[in-house]
Amino acid sequence: MDSMDKKILALLQQDGKLSNAKLAEMLNMSETPCWRRVKRLENEGYIESYQANLNKRKLGYGVLAFVQLTYTAHDPKTTNDFIDIIQRCDNVLSCHNTTGGADFLLQVVAKDLDDYGLFVDSVLRKLPGISDISSSISLKELKSSNRLPLDN
Repeated sequence: MDSMDKKILALLQQDGKLSNAKLAEMLNMSETPCWRRVKRLENEGYIESYQANLNKRKLGYGVLAFVQLTYTAHDPKTTNDFIDIIQRCDNVLSCHNTTGGADFLLQVVAKDLDDYGLFVDSVLRKLPGISDISSSISLKELKSSNRLPLDN
């Protein structure tokens, strides 16, 4: 990966809707080499996908919770069942296997506190092997980004 590739990635992180023509113009290069570079970055997995970033509040999601889950059972079947269930939960924005006191950290959205309570009761409390559920509700989001730092 050279500096031009990093510039391409930086620009596409800022605006994934950039046309190839506009991207090439911004990089001061012709369209065909620019297109080839973008395709190579996609094929090599540097660019995984493109998506629109949506406003949670405008879509009615007033609650953002960070949930720590602690497991009593760490066998492969319990873990695989957990992964399958979490993968299907649209309310779960991210799930991480973590170090420290909890085994997993989830980022969850809900319409309101009642909706979040229903999610805890109907999904999280039904997960096999859970010994502790600890929630932290976000009072105010100060920064949210999926953009990675790129050294140019």
